[in-house]
Amino acid sequence: VQLAESGGGLVQPGGSLRLSCVVSGIMVEVYRVGWYRQAPGRQRVEVAGIGSDGIAYYTNSAEGRFTISRDDAKKTVYLQMNSLQPEDTAMYYCNAHYKDLVAPPEDYWGLGTQVSVSS
Repeated sequence: VQLAESGGGLVQPGGSLRLSCVVSGIMVEVYRVGWYRQAPGRQRVEVAGIGSDGIAYYTNSAEGRFTISRDDAKKTVYLQMNSLQPEDTAMYYCNAHYKDLVAPPEDYWGLGTQVSVSS
């Protein structure tokens, strides 16, 4: 199983980035996929998630600025980030999560992509 994030970089405040997470080795269409971020010295926290049904979830910090979407045919989940601010600076990780009534939950992580917002 591999989750490969890309699209990070250095951007000025107010700028935009589009992150991509390409998933291989699992049937991603049945997984909930989330984007998390971790700033230096802080815990990893979820930013947005999207279920297998396409329903999206956003934390307060992302609501109105970020958009998560998925293309299961391409096995890719995207995070469009607009109006970026310095506090958005962090390593961004992709997570694939699956749980049913019988088997233990499954969680897979990518290695992350760095997002830096600075003038």
